[in-house]
Amino acid sequence: MSPRVMIVEDEEALSLLLRYNLEAEGYSVETVERGDDAETRLQETVPDLLLLDWMLPGISGIELCRRLRARDATRGLPIVMLTARGEEQEKIRGLATGADDYVVKPFSVPELLARLRAILRRTRPEVIATLLRAGDIELDRETHRVRRGGRELHLGPTEFRLLEFLMRSPGRVFSREQLLDGVWGRDVYVDERTVDVHIGRLRKAVNRGRARDPIRTVRGAGYAFDDQFAA
Repeated sequence: MSPRVMIVEDEEALSLLLRYNLEAEGYSVETVERGDDAETRLQETVPDLLLLDWMLPGISGIELCRRLRARDATRGLPIVMLTARGEEQEKIRGLATGADDYVVKPFSVPELLARLRAILRRTRPEVIATLLRAGDIELDRETHRVRRGGRELHLGPTEFRLLEFLMRSPGRVFSREQLLDGVWGRDVYVDERTVDVHIGRLRKAVNRGRARDPIRTVRGAGYAFDDQFAA
């Protein structure tokens, strides 16, 4: 699963430039033009990193940053502010509001990409790690192989993405809608019950004999990768 970045930028040309370069680097990108629309979207799903313009229609980027830091679900979300304001006091204000970094326009795209990688290594190492491990399960993102107890498991592409998505956030319960969004994508229409089918296939592939089931069903809420599995 690629690291997910949300770009909140009302300048279309810049938004397209950022999207093109981020997708070329392997990121999964969503773009939003208004601050209030971004706030609504972030209540539905939280990306791995937020690129946030200071001046936005709806609500400003600095106000959105303040609100996100006040919410439990987004308090730890890495935020990079994009702005034409280069004065020292403005930088201090942006960082004091909760931004992790501050990039002044116009900026070097390679430098921005390097900053994003550094922030993700520090705050979300699991989203850029090549190997994910929990208990006796090992998932290799580069080779798309999964092993359990040293034995290779044969997963379909959807089951692989589903396991990867769950393993990135052990213990977190995802609703069917969130899993559809994170694994299938927003632009693909799939019935929510399809998630149950693929969870069943994933369990069949991962659990053999008396092996412990790492997938936890939370009645009325969704599914989670058991955070006690690696204990």
